[in-house]
Amino acid sequence: MANGFKVTVTKNGPYLVTGGVPLAKQHIVTNAHGESIDWKEGDAYPDSANYALCRCGESSKKPFCDGTHKKVGFDGTETASREPYAKLAERTEGPTLTLTDAQSLCAFGRFCDPHGQVWNLVTQDGAHARKLAIHEAGCCPAGRLVVIDNQTGQALEPELPQSIGLVEDTAKEVSGPIWVRGGITITGADGTDYEVRNRVTLCRCGQSKNKPYCDGTHAAIGFRDDK
Repeated sequence: MANGFKVTVTKNGPYLVTGGVPLAKQHIVTNAHGESIDWKEGDAYPDSANYALCRCGESSKKPFCDGTHKKVGFDGTETASREPYAKLAERTEGPTLTLTDAQSLCAFGRFCDPHGQVWNLVTQDGAHARKLAIHEAGCCPAGRLVVIDNQTGQALEPELPQSIGLVEDTAKEVSGPIWVRGGITITGADGTDYEVRNRVTLCRCGQSKNKPYCDGTHAAIGFRDDK
């Protein structure tokens, strides 16, 4: 566990973040057609050795917990599969790349949609389609999508700093999930670690059916962290 960074899911309560994990807003950048094309880092929060992030979506001090989960009777039961990503993901094979896709992890970032969708891009030959497929899959905050180089067998993951991002989806006018980046350990309320991955999104609206992971419900309910 590099740097001692860790996120602990508490029973029906917040995410406890320890080790001084950097925290900043992360904005989805869209093109003229409203398609998600890249990320832009926003305001950073002051450094803190330990902090608690709201998980129920009701705190008046979002993104931080203020104890409201106790008042509203938040049910934070973790229902996500503990199976490793490789077992959850389906595969789409192309001439130079293979796309793996664990649909249950979708956080509705929509980076997979431009240029005819990433599932089609990986089946196309040529350097341009390959580049687009790698970029689109790599921008997926949840790590639902991962591209693998067929020649080397290696996953082509983006280099992300160990940090936590608070996703802001300006095009949809909603606040998205908590984006845990760079391979930080996440421990469930039962004390068991989830698979450590480069990209993971945790629910912060309180309504996901795949807790602790985001399932895109924030967009359906219009969740905002400033309300």
